[in-house]
Amino acid sequence: MQSFIAPAGHAIEYDRRGNGPPVLLIMGFATPGTAWMGQVEGLSADHEVIWFNNRGVSGSGSPAGTWTMADFAADALALLDHLGHQTAHVVGQSMGGMIAQHVTLAAPQRVRTLSLLATHAGGPGAARPPLAAWPWLVLNGAPSRRLRVAAMARLLFPAAVRGQPGFAAVAADLDRDYGPGQPKATVARQLRAMRAHDTRDRLAALGGRPVLVLQPGQDILIAPHHSEDLHAAIAGSELLRLPDAGHGAIRQCAGQVNAALRGVFRRG
Repeated sequence: MQSFIAPAGHAIEYDRRGNGPPVLLIMGFATPGTAWMGQVEGLSADHEVIWFNNRGVSGSGSPAGTWTMADFAADALALLDHLGHQTAHVVGQSMGGMIAQHVTLAAPQRVRTLSLLATHAGGPGAARPPLAAWPWLVLNGAPSRRLRVAAMARLLFPAAVRGQPGFAAVAADLDRDYGPGQPKATVARQLRAMRAHDTRDRLAALGGRPVLVLQPGQDILIAPHHSEDLHAAIAGSELLRLPDAGHGAIRQCAGQVNAALRGVFRRG
């Protein structure tokens, strides 16, 4: 991956592929940008697809102090500046969707379209994941690489998907993205930023552009009703329901997700 130094003084690792209108992919909690490979491969034929590692993840730097969603958004906008892009289609997954909301609120003129995948607007009702996720969240911090990857499979995919013959290829990608693990300081700082995230009173300002909200119906990390809440609060938004998908919908349903993203890009 390439890197640049953000205005706050830390390095941000990024990469890009393809030519055409820029698409900025913002990944979620303690996850490297390589988790977007299904979208990179599906969209880069006619777009410049940009992905990166959030601060503290993999080779990106960890500035001192408490991190906020505004800080993560500033990093994303600094990457667009570094690449010379005034505007981009902005896509965020999970915590990345929270960051994407803050990018749009901070610099609305730079966001052509906004796609919010398996995410929420924050507040007290969203701070804790559903109970079904807790055992696997605990195992995600285990010292064993095998246990961490197995826990992520449980968090991201329904049992029916994990039992499919082709899941071994998905498991290999999970090992690439989650096997190495992330520093405890990164996990703690990102968790604190997510707990403080709250855009509920400002969601109406995210309208005025094409907005896609993706709802995985079997998500055990972010309850599906949060997608309904986003859709209801953002005028003109489109809600894509994937009833059989888990939190890992960008992998499980990559074709459908990419088709929906292309649709919102065309409208933008």
